Amino acid sequence: MSVDYEKLTFERIGHASVRVETDDGLVVYVDPWSEQLEGEPNDGDVVFVTHDDFDHYDPEGIAAVAGEDATVAVFEAVDTSDLVRDVVDLPYSGETTVGGIDVETVPAYNDSDGEHVDDDGDPFHADGEVIGLVLTLEGTTVFFPSDTDFLDHHESISADVFVPPIGGHYTMDRREAADFARSVDPDLVLPEHYDTFEPIETDAEAFADDLEAEGIRVELF
Repeated sequence: MSVDYEKLTFERIGHASVRVETDDGLVVYVDPWSEQLEGEPNDGDVVFVTHDDFDHYDPEGIAAVAGEDATVAVFEAVDTSDLVRDVVDLPYSGETTVGGIDVETVPAYNDSDGEHVDDDGDPFHADGEVIGLVLTLEGTTVFFPSDTDFLDHHESISADVFVPPIGGHYTMDRREAADFARSVDPDLVLPEHYDTFEPIETDAEAFADDLEAEGIRVELF
């Protein structure tokens, strides 16, 4: 299923793998995972990777979606030595331009004092391991927070389209994601990172109902 917003078309390939196409034909992928792909489209102009978990950084997935002249941009903390392409390093926090796209990178992690920690009490995603992305495409801002909790510094971010994880366990759950969405105040919310594995199964319909009752558009794409 695809969802249109202004001059953009969004497709959730599966899990946290998202394809965005502009009216001008620019194709962007975020965290393509080969397990969720059908075939090898090789139509991507720009491919972004937010961190090194296997379901986000997947060299096979990148190879499957990237076009011949694609730009591949990866968080600088990820070891990309197994990629056969040149890579643009993305900072932990800052602003840059990648393939003509204005990009803001945002720290993303699980609060060490929160609920999303392993059996040893360590956060599944520690500070410094993950980035979120705010992309500006055709004048539309799109925020991919990636695998994170809703953190204090997120409260300053606004965007037209918000693409949050909602599955819980490794990331924020649907209720925390709903609070995050209220803070971002987007025109459109497109949830991801849920129902792929048993620990992240959730009631996506309830997430949508909660926000739509407040006038926030949600599409389960």
